Amino acid sequence: MNKQSLANKIFRRVAMVTLAAFSLHFGASAQEMKKDPDVIGRWDITMEKDGKTQPSWLEVQKSGSHGVLIGRFTYAFGSARPISEIKSANGKFSFSLPLQWEPGDRNMDFEFEASGNTIKGNMVYTDGKSYSFTGVRAPSLLPIKAPVWGKPIKLLNGKNTKGWHTDGRPNQWVIENGILRSKKSGANLLTDQKFKDFKLHIEFRYEKGSNSGVYLRGRYETQVIDTKTGEPEPLANQFSSIYGFMQPNRMMAKNAGEWQSYDITLVGRVVTIVANGQEVISRQVIPGIT
Repeated sequence: MNKQSLANKIFRRVAMVTLAAFSLHFGASAQEMKKDPDVIGRWDITMEKDGKTQPSWLEVQKSGSHGVLIGRFTYAFGSARPISEIKSANGKFSFSLPLQWEPGDRNMDFEFEASGNTIKGNMVYTDGKSYSFTGVRAPSLLPIKAPVWGKPIKLLNGKNTKGWHTDGRPNQWVIENGILRSKKSGANLLTDQKFKDFKLHIEFRYEKGSNSGVYLRGRYETQVIDTKTGEPEPLANQFSSIYGFMQPNRMMAKNAGEWQSYDITLVGRVVTIVANGQEVISRQVIPGIT
């Protein structure tokens, strides 16, 4: 092989390598330009209904390689429910949800737009009326460092409900022999103080068939429910669960009428629950409101 032929062969190889590198670079750039829609993520929603605001929550995810959007939604009451498909057309998104605890006989229909860190839209409720809502992207609230705990605060004085208030409905809560009791279903009881990160110790007992809960920051419900003899519930709705989202890794519920306890640590949205001395949820991130 003469020098000219060898030079041509080397040139062709270099050209092929350069072309391949260029093709790979071009392909990577095209992939980088493909951006997920702004709607993907978790959203804290404020619903305007009958002159009042109601908190709700939406999660949007991409499923598979075809760009199909799915999700979960929590309304002002009830648990998180799956969204099989969120449709997109003309810059708007829409989905429908079947009844859960709502009155009526029709689905709830949602249509909204997403831009950056906000969404805005309308819901057609089960009564056929339309209500507006807005939403902001939910913060991650992941803890940066371990908290330094202060001195314990006694929430009940054993005499009355000073330091507490109801959700606006008549108060059926009373203190008897140092014990806080609710003799019938009624108003929720809230602390006057507000807490960010905390450890909560609570002792309780309930009658057969009871269904209640402890709301953390008024947003995340830890179930207090008669799992043993009450109505059958999904695992994520049973004793010591985070309602609709997290099931305990083992069932520690005692019989109705026995004293039981929770030790709950909440930092950001990272929760640990110890039920009757056994850790049943360990450092799990609560996705959204319950």
